[in-house]
Amino acid sequence: MDVQQQRAHPNPYTDFETLPLGGMWRKGRSETVNRDLNPYTGGVLAEIPQASPDDLDIAYFGAAKAQVDWAARLPAERAEVMRRAARGMEARREEIVSWLIRESGSTRIKATLEWEAVHAGMLEAASVPYLVEGRILPADVPGKESRVYRKPVGVVAVISPWNWPMQLTNRSLAPALAVGNAVVVKPASDTPVTGGLLLARIFEEAGLPEGVLSVVVGAGSEIGDAFVQHSVPRVISFTGSTPVGRSIMRLAAEAPILKRLDLELGGNSPFVVLDDADLDQAVEAAVFGKFLHQGQICMIANRFIVDELVYEEFLDRFVERVKGLRVGDPDQPDTMIGPIINQRQLEGLQDRIVEARASGVRQVMGGKPDGLLMPPHVFADVASEMPVAQEELFGPIAPVIQAQGERDALLIANDTDYGLSSCVFTRDVERGVRFAQRMQTGMAHVNDQPVNDLPFNPFGGEKNSGIGRFNGRWAVEAFTTDHWITVQHAPRPFPSDAQAIKGPWAGG
Repeated sequence: MDVQQQRAHPNPYTDFETLPLGGMWRKGRSETVNRDLNPYTGGVLAEIPQASPDDLDIAYFGAAKAQVDWAARLPAERAEVMRRAARGMEARREEIVSWLIRESGSTRIKATLEWEAVHAGMLEAASVPYLVEGRILPADVPGKESRVYRKPVGVVAVISPWNWPMQLTNRSLAPALAVGNAVVVKPASDTPVTGGLLLARIFEEAGLPEGVLSVVVGAGSEIGDAFVQHSVPRVISFTGSTPVGRSIMRLAAEAPILKRLDLELGGNSPFVVLDDADLDQAVEAAVFGKFLHQGQICMIANRFIVDELVYEEFLDRFVERVKGLRVGDPDQPDTMIGPIINQRQLEGLQDRIVEARASGVRQVMGGKPDGLLMPPHVFADVASEMPVAQEELFGPIAPVIQAQGERDALLIANDTDYGLSSCVFTRDVERGVRFAQRMQTGMAHVNDQPVNDLPFNPFGGEKNSGIGRFNGRWAVEAFTTDHWITVQHAPRPFPSDAQAIKGPWAGG
């Protein structure tokens, strides 16, 4: 089935048996099939024949071929594709939200927020072609003009996770396309539709040329290493866990041609409540910032660090507020906590709960899972060195730590190998800013929870939370490269011996 035939398909947002590979929609040629499951009901959403190594070659070589003409398009033409994609999202809003709910277990609250983020990213990308700027530099050679051209890297490989699948694919995909690259996406196996195939449909309807975007749905054991080490892509953009990020770094270093990496990895975000905080404000932010999407967000509030003077009051208010959260059907508008993405993730969370109980901390909330639904768990009197405070939890588990004043709170906040997002609550804004500046994270928020990702603002982490930044000019930097070209306008005299050289060899 070629692209024109696929465009005429009566249900382009329900049929996902084929993959966009090198300009054509075709079935993957692996012997394995991805059974895409609804984590709440357990029902099968799609059965997708997976991509083989040969399919990967088709995607990459097709992308390299298509990229040349795409990069030559006027900035206005690439910008218009982004605007049409945004309009397509508006027309398909409920279909997209529904897919996010059914495939990733998103609550309707979270799915709507994700739609908003992706839509904003499309609109942001419409301006990105105009942020690609060259420079003229001073040159110490008579008659020489020194130019720096900024151009797309060529082909970008995007590996995205299952938790915010559409946003965390599009955050790299849209700007990479906008500046003139072709892109090959490998979405998470749990979310192949929202992590890639939906976006391929949206951009196809928006007029993106054939072959500029491919999506390979495939097992990591079959195509994972080759996806990173393939000779075509120049940049690997990965969002996921720190251990997998380290593996990708090793693979990229061992590839025949070195790759640039943009990595957004794990987090252990501190949520700090100082002694003068507005507790009403802090508690509301804490509930949202911990339990949005069941806590399955890299920048979620992973641990609460509360000054001893307000510790018990904050804990009491927090627990009382959490007791009122609805756990259940993610499609209901007032559900705050939906299903964990799969059984393996649920079992990992249960292991952490058992470990926390064994360490002697005080459990003030809990309960048994119902299928993949896990009720919120709150542990009090946690010590910073405990695993429940040191590990990325990625679930509805809230450890609360008592701090002995502001200095101790800062030490605890920085007592982690991660450094993605963070926040601090205080009535004194400048105190909060000073505190935020000393937190060892890529992002810090005063009087707001740590889940923030805004267009044109730098998103990324420090330490084991990643390399590089996403969004706006940072995305332009990530997906373009400098090309230095000089023009010698007048004949240049060259030194005939060492004694003739004065100043810089360049001719000063």
